[in-house]
Amino acid sequence: MFVNDDVETAQDASLGVVVIHLMKGVLYRDTNPAVWQQLQDLHARVIDYVKVIGLDLVLDEAEGYAFLKQVNDEDLALPKLVARRPLSFPVSLLCVLLRKKMVEQDAGGGESRLILSREQIVEMMRVFLPDRANEARLFDQIDTHLNKVAEFGFLKKLNSNPPAWEVRRIIKALVDADWLADFNDKLKVYREYAESNV
Repeated sequence: MFVNDDVETAQDASLGVVVIHLMKGVLYRDTNPAVWQQLQDLHARVIDYVKVIGLDLVLDEAEGYAFLKQVNDEDLALPKLVARRPLSFPVSLLCVLLRKKMVEQDAGGGESRLILSREQIVEMMRVFLPDRANEARLFDQIDTHLNKVAEFGFLKKLNSNPPAWEVRRIIKALVDADWLADFNDKLKVYREYAESNV
């Protein structure tokens, strides 16, 4: 009897660890393998636990990430726990361009990790941003956008020289197939935005 109590106490503690990590943000298999394993072991319990507070677990085992999202159910009548953050134009643009780059890499069947240099990212965005005479200012602004996307967990800065970023595969959950289907329309809007702000 005491053995079962100890096992349940250990599982409850593990459940707490997993839920706290998920409440803080995205859980990645490669950066936190011990908690990832606990999540896999307690998968059903985590789903039941977070469901009570109006959240749903999104777990992509193939890509190696998990996160919580708000359940869209008016019948629950629960206040929103997960804040929705509007993205600025440049941050939205960067997310779309990074997702497109990931689609291109996946279609090519190459490396599973997408790593881009700062210069590659600047060149991708330059076309859609107002013309800047001051290159240093442009790089600073794009660095700000890169840091914001990294805060959301979609990019990971690598310790490299020159600076490089790894595009995290969770960006596929944000920029989904529906959004990519409208990609050309979005780019047209982005170009018009850039031209109007010259």
